[in-house]
Formats: sequence, C-alpha cells, structure tokens
Amino acid sequence: MNANKNLQNNVTFVLILILAVLFLSPIFIVLMNSFKGRFFISDTPFALPNAQTFVGLENYTSGIVKTGFIPALGYSLFITVFSVAAIVLFTSMTAWCITRVKSKLSTFIYYLLIFSMIVPFQMVMFTMSKMANILHLDNPVGIIVLYLGFGAGLAVFIFSGFIKSIPLEVEEAATIDGCNPIQTFFLIVFPMLRPIAITVAILNAMWIWNDYLLPYLVIGSNYKTIPIAVQYLQGGYGSKDMGAMMALLVLAIIPIVIFYLVLQKYIIQGVAAGAVKG
Repeated sequence: MNANKNLQNNVTFVLILILAVLFLSPIFIVLMNSFKGRFFISDTPFALPNAQTFVGLENYTSGIVKTGFIPALGYSLFITVFSVAAIVLFTSMTAWCITRVKSKLSTFIYYLLIFSMIVPFQMVMFTMSKMANILHLDNPVGIIVLYLGFGAGLAVFIFSGFIKSIPLEVEEAATIDGCNPIQTFFLIVFPMLRPIAITVAILNAMWIWNDYLLPYLVIGSNYKTIPIAVQYLQGGYGSKDMGAMMALLVLAIIPIVIFYLVLQKYIIQGVAAGAVKG
C-alpha cells in the first residue's frame, strides 16, 4: 500500500516538474536572450550568452530610451491599479445588491452581466472605440470606465457565488445594531469578501497589465502602456530590435510576477469559496 502511494507521489512529482519546466522555459528563454546582442538572438535563440554574444545591460538601457519605458510604466501602473480597484469595489457592491435583493430587475441585471462574458470583444471594439472618443474616455482615466465594464461580468459572477454562502443572519444582526446598508456592506460584508476580492484583483490585474488591444484602440500612442511601448520596437519592413524587445519583456513581466507570487495562495481559496453555492 505504501509502495503504491510512494510510486503515485513520485509520478505526480515528475509530471508537475515537467509541466513547471514547460511553463517556465519561455520566461527563461526571454531572460537569456535579453543579454544577447540583437543580431545573435535569431541565429542562436536557445544558446546561453557567451563572450561573443553577451552585451550586459545594453539592451535594457537602449530599450528604455527608445520606447519611453518609464512613462509607459507609469501609465500601466495607473490604469491597472485604479481599474482593479474600481472593479473590486463596484462589482462587489453590485453582486451583494443583486444577491440580497430578490426582484425581476436584479435577476435581469445579473443575467445581463453574465451574457456580457460570452460576447467576443471583436464584436464591439469598433463601436466601443468610437463611443469612447465621443464620450471623451480616450485617456488614462476614461479607459478605467471601459475596463470596469468589460471586467464586471466575471467579477459579479464570482462575488455572487461567494455572497450566497454568507449567512444572512450576520447582516440582520448588523441592522439590529443600527447599521445602515452602506455600513453593513463596508463593515460586515466586505471584510468577509477578502479572499474572493483578492482573487478578482489578481485575475483582472494580470489581464489589464498585459492587455494590448484595448489601450491601442482607445488611447493609442498618446498614452503608451507597456505592451504598446514594446510594440514600437518593431520598425518598418519587418525590422525588429529583438534585444531591446526581450529586455522590455523581462521588465514588463517582473511586476506582475511579483504581484502574483505574493497573492497566488488566495486564488484557489477564493475560487473554491466562490463555488460554494452557484
């Protein structure tokens, strides 16, 4: 019995190790090539840097200068942080109201938000970009509203599943103690939503930080985010500064990887908690 269990554990460990190598190898290849000269990357993409190909931090400095990486980093941080904060705050309030207020209107709003999850972005992107221009949302502040709209469906769905598992008696006790609905939500309900709120924050932060198409359509080159800045290293007639591109990809990956590693333990916990009741 113990021998079979040990064999199963060893097989599982080997499979997980193989998957880890497969998933981490692209990141390692990008990191490795970021220290090579631009002309050697295409010829020997899988070879380690040597005395001939190693260029130190030259790719990083040239990439930062060519693309205006520092302003792009600022715009990406601003848009990601405030978009995620808006999604977590407003969708949690919406989910709580929809879950606790049983009416035809709340049910309609819930299914409308769920329906928005299955509508492909490509179907609405041109209309959306035109309306964003008309409503003056084509700036770093306005795009937060768009991200809130696109992220609301999944976030409300996840929050609603978790809120259904919270005993209603807890909120009734707060009401008896004199709390109004706003106080009940922020003092009682929202602290209990912490695991699921962190899960929603991680999922949306990874999406918004790496998103290229929506910022490109809405704010374009006026307020370049990191994905747009990296794309500007691709010149005309297919010319690319692969060295600088690899270096900027490494710099772009670092913040979101750190954010994920710090909070990743909440993902499974939050998703499992949100699936308690559907």
